[in-house]
Amino acid sequence: MRKRSWAEPYKIKMVELLKMTTQAEREHAIVEAGYNTFLLKSEDVYIDLLTDSGVGAMSDRQWAGIMMGDESYAGSRNFYHMRDTIEEYYSYKFTVPTHQGRGAENILSQILIKDGDYVPGNMYFTTTRLHQELAGGTFVDVIIDEAHDAESEHPFKGNVDFDKLNQLVEKVGAEKIPYICIATCVNMAGGQPISMENMGAVRTWCDLHNILLVHDMTRVAENAFFIQQREAGYENKTVKEIVYEICALTDAATMSSKKDAMVNIGGFLAMNDESLYEKSCELVVVYEGLHTYGGMAGRDMEALAIGIKESVQDDHMRARIGQIAYLGERLERNGVPIVKPYGGHAIFLDARAMLSHIPQEQYPAQALAAALYVESGIRAMERGVVSAGRNKLTGENYMPKLELVRLTIPRRVYTQAHMDVTAESVVEVMENAASLKGLRFTYEPQVLRFFQGRFEPLS
Repeated sequence: MRKRSWAEPYKIKMVELLKMTTQAEREHAIVEAGYNTFLLKSEDVYIDLLTDSGVGAMSDRQWAGIMMGDESYAGSRNFYHMRDTIEEYYSYKFTVPTHQGRGAENILSQILIKDGDYVPGNMYFTTTRLHQELAGGTFVDVIIDEAHDAESEHPFKGNVDFDKLNQLVEKVGAEKIPYICIATCVNMAGGQPISMENMGAVRTWCDLHNILLVHDMTRVAENAFFIQQREAGYENKTVKEIVYEICALTDAATMSSKKDAMVNIGGFLAMNDESLYEKSCELVVVYEGLHTYGGMAGRDMEALAIGIKESVQDDHMRARIGQIAYLGERLERNGVPIVKPYGGHAIFLDARAMLSHIPQEQYPAQALAAALYVESGIRAMERGVVSAGRNKLTGENYMPKLELVRLTIPRRVYTQAHMDVTAESVVEVMENAASLKGLRFTYEPQVLRFFQGRFEPLS
């Protein structure tokens, strides 16, 4: 059967006009921003592929829900709608709302982690690892080796390597491991999914060792779509059914709802254990707000409940993943080195391959992201040595095998024509890559340096 084109399962009702800039204006802007795309003004950006977090287009139903906001300080009806929706679609019995995912990470880390603990996960995420470290823990990467290979075509590069898990237990003991944190559609690996088979095996392993299984479920619907498309036995199941099955394997979850659920702000910590819920309610009052609103307004909780329902629709996910694949195919046809298979929320450029003349300690991915902006007004972001940060004991840069630039596609925002412009711009930068120079820090924050760090080109 001939492959059919995908199309968006929606029509455009309102548009936002964009400012068109000249290359001279963009050269000035990137210098002012210290060669950090996070520090650019959004009005100076043409196609914004910095992140998919909080920048998706909400539906008419979500906007209608905004008008149903109950802004009572305690017991908002929107909280109960959100809580019940989370249990229905994600299986978790108890929900604590937070302003976004890192609020949930902070609370969970403080409750579960003690000094000297180790927290294994299928590759680190920046804020997750930082909260674990601030609570006294040490992150340990237990993802399969294929995840660190941009060229590998493994269909589930988010899978856990049980040899690595068992070696950790032998080294430190199960009592030093409070939980395993498993991300669905692993961001730092290129948006790569974990299989249901592997997830089930992790559940069995946790039960054997009496260790909790925590789910970083920011992009669980995207992961479910890949399971539907790639894993035997799931081809006739809906994304909704697969999402529920994934979540039901886990004990607790942190969620940044600004991704899958397509809201501008919000997140939650969810769990099945009532004692963990009670402890979370105590801490959420300290850091976020009362346990029935956390860091969210009532209107945002209502939009989130509606967004959860829309996020697991098969037609939505087919178009969502189809747009990423469309961009990936265009780049591959033009010889651009990218992470394969295509991820769930972004295409990741292999900066190490594109800028082979720039050593990793000179931050080639950061240089590539800056160059793409100057060329086209497209804002991407670095996911390499700058994001990896420094070892807290030695002060040395972590040197990840993947040195990437992330082209993150917001949900329901851009058209196929925007993807065409993006592909053409990346090709133009690649053809002139030899002229690019490495960078050095002029200001380096102690933590999460990729957000606010500033750079200058090496002479």
